[in-house]
Amino acid sequence: MKLIIAVIRPEKVRDVKQSLWDNKVHMMTIIDVKGCGQQKGYQEEYRGIIEEVNLHRKAMILIALNDSYVDQAVKAIIKGARSNGGHVGDGKIFVLDLFDAIRIRSGEKGIAAIGGESIELKNLKKIDKVEV
Repeated sequence: MKLIIAVIRPEKVRDVKQSLWDNKVHMMTIIDVKGCGQQKGYQEEYRGIIEEVNLHRKAMILIALNDSYVDQAVKAIIKGARSNGGHVGDGKIFVLDLFDAIRIRSGEKGIAAIGGESIELKNLKKIDKVEV
């Protein structure tokens, strides 16, 4: 299992979401965040006061998925998030190992909790559950 964290331009969320849907990645969480990277900052004047703005509005997409979906999800995010020609500030994608996942409703653990139509889920013999 993997956790994909993508930080992208907020105006690209619709494109990334559509690209993910087209690649059968339907489960995601999207958060409005602020951050800075190579874009650095800029100066803005408000009511005569000059302020250094070095945190830019971004969108963070969190996707927990089974290993067989990682490559297509990453390619879909890149396709939707890249500006014409690619520019500084288009974003970053992080892929992390996901130790465990638990579906609160049913108590299912691991790849069963993530669900979807992955190869791993089709080959699953026994579904582990958390007993409450």
